[in-house]
Amino acid sequence: MVNERTETEDGEIADTQTEIEGFDSMIGIALDGVIGALGGLVGTAAMTVGLLVAQSLGAFDMVSFADFAELVGIAGLFPANAVAVGYLVFLGGGMVIWPLLFAAAGLYLPGETYAKRGLPYGFVLWTGFAPAFYLDYSGFSLVLYLVLTLIAHFSYGFSLGAVFDYFTDRPDTLV
Repeated sequence: MVNERTETEDGEIADTQTEIEGFDSMIGIALDGVIGALGGLVGTAAMTVGLLVAQSLGAFDMVSFADFAELVGIAGLFPANAVAVGYLVFLGGGMVIWPLLFAAAGLYLPGETYAKRGLPYGFVLWTGFAPAFYLDYSGFSLVLYLVLTLIAHFSYGFSLGAVFDYFTDRPDTLV
């Protein structure tokens, strides 16, 4: 149910409730999950491009994903390529956990569209990423690391939100 304001015949404004088709059903919830996963995939792909640019400039090292896999405790699954295992866990979080949180909290972020709301969301995610994936950078490399990973997170949030904007006509509230 969502509240709508309508004008009556005598010119007064009345609040009415209408049911949004699909959003209150299990199919609607599952569809939201698929849209979130797709948005997370697009966002993580955009972010990966930013991280690869940072790596080419010496401001990021993909070995951080191996450290991440070890921290999570799954580096032993495929020890020959712990970087790939860590990246897959990173991708899973980018496709499941963060889109779910964005779907729940996105309405409360500043911005008129979900794409614009994704920018502050990306910033919040960056505040956890920056210290977690830091590898003894100093001087100009540290500045590049912070700036380029922040831009990569902005691209994640914007892309995630853009997919939400493109594929859904979300009501003001689902609760």
